[in-house]
Amino acid sequence: MNSYDRAALLLSAAHERHFPPDEGAEVAFAGRSNAGKSSAINALTGRRALARTSKLPGRTRLLNFFELTPGRRIVDLPGFGFAAASTAERASWESMTTALSQRAALRGLFLLIDSRRGVLPRDEELLVWAGASECPVHVLLSKSDKLKRAELAQALKAADLTLAGRATVQAFSAVDGTGLEQARKQLQHWLKK
Repeated sequence: MNSYDRAALLLSAAHERHFPPDEGAEVAFAGRSNAGKSSAINALTGRRALARTSKLPGRTRLLNFFELTPGRRIVDLPGFGFAAASTAERASWESMTTALSQRAALRGLFLLIDSRRGVLPRDEELLVWAGASECPVHVLLSKSDKLKRAELAQALKAADLTLAGRATVQAFSAVDGTGLEQARKQLQHWLKK
């Protein structure tokens, strides 16, 4: 297991001018509000409280850059969906994600999708964004511990058909560790590029 003992919040950006220098390697985490982005970050890094988690959707309001090791970062994006945010705040998120997509340091994107909901239209929009920026995407079907084995197999099959080669996909649960090692290997692969 690879944990990041010294991982820490590097900065929270409200505007792209606040981003760290465009060097090294970074991996972004995106998904609907309450899809489990912060929980996934904590599980993957082996740090229980690195990213703040909440049962209330829309708690992440800025782009949070976490430094795992020098020059290696993960970026937690604000959730989309039911987050109660103003039109101006949502516009700033779009501007920042566009700026993020143009960074040479961006090596990949984890898209968290609640396994009980499947791929939804806003997830599709994010896949288009990633495709336009030629950013590889790995989908984590989160909260897989809440499905029975047959339901999870069906969810994986449906997601794979919908994604149609635009992204790789796996089951994931930050609660019971399903898919944790596979996702860690993907993170390490992207950060080594």
